[in-house]
Amino acid sequence: MKSLLNEIRGCTICKDHLPHGPNPVLSASIHSQIVIIGQSPGSVVHRTGIPWDDKSGDNLRSWLQMDKHTFYNPDVVALIPMGFCYPGKGKSGDLPPRTECAPQWHGPLLGQMKEVKLTLLIGQYAQAYYLGDQLRPTLTDTVKNYQQYLPAHFVLPHPSPRNNIWKARNPWFEQDVVPALRKSVAEII
Repeated sequence: MKSLLNEIRGCTICKDHLPHGPNPVLSASIHSQIVIIGQSPGSVVHRTGIPWDDKSGDNLRSWLQMDKHTFYNPDVVALIPMGFCYPGKGKSGDLPPRTECAPQWHGPLLGQMKEVKLTLLIGQYAQAYYLGDQLRPTLTDTVKNYQQYLPAHFVLPHPSPRNNIWKARNPWFEQDVVPALRKSVAEII
């Protein structure tokens, strides 16, 4: 695993498409029990090199009811984005994750993690990639039907503050999904 992580951290396959240059950010161990597959690092994470080191990460840890020590322990949690580098800004937020990363690196990474009990698929990109034809027509429908994907996957919206309006329009998420998520996580850690 160590050599694979070093190889990923040195990856430059999409460097010509990254306005801020490559800086692959992830965390994983052969002992990881929970895998969190998110979108791609934002500008803050690009600068710090620490996965989920921003407001989205604070929101995610709140949903999980997990402290930073546990969250950043790779023997407990693997943090694997769909795109390992910050893709840059678009018209309405960050650009989508680069499509080269997941096909290149997810299989080898996940293949070495034999103790995974739960994989969180955060946002539409991770859900589309991993759920395939089981994906519902909208992210809201997919998340609302989260039980369909258990026990292997737990689907979530992105915890970005930009999604506060979505959360306000969908109170069932905080009432039903977050408690179920916390229960699933607590049973593992």
